[in-house]
Amino acid sequence: MSRILPTQTDATVERSDTPAVLSLDDDGTRDVIEVLSSETAYEIFRLLNETPATPSRIADQLNQSVQNVHYHLENLESAGVIEVTDTCYSEKGREMSVYVVSEDPTLLFLGTEDDRPSLKRAFKSFASLLGPPSILLAAGESISQFVTAE
Repeated sequence: MSRILPTQTDATVERSDTPAVLSLDDDGTRDVIEVLSSETAYEIFRLLNETPATPSRIADQLNQSVQNVHYHLENLESAGVIEVTDTCYSEKGREMSVYVVSEDPTLLFLGTEDDRPSLKRAFKSFASLLGPPSILLAAGESISQFVTAE
């Protein structure tokens, strides 16, 4: 028997070639650092960087409650590092959002707006060698280590 409502998603992780750059004097920088400082949020972000997922799938993979996952997804979405890309349905017919990392990778650096032009040129060259998702994960690792060291 075929299903009327899709229970799987065909969404993929697609990233642009140009990262958004946040510096210390950007309003969103603190939000991104704070949201990624949570171990659970960071693990959710890493999972979504690999593949789009529903909250229930994330909860199963990370051995967390769906309510806890929803809390962290809302925070990650508010910070602009993830977004809803699709909708699918549970076996019981409940609508579920499918989350993915944001289309534009985000680079955080501990500099000011004045440092941006040279930094952007350097990271554009770096991105062409490794790819934007690698830079985002590297930035996330650095931030996670920075925040936990405080």
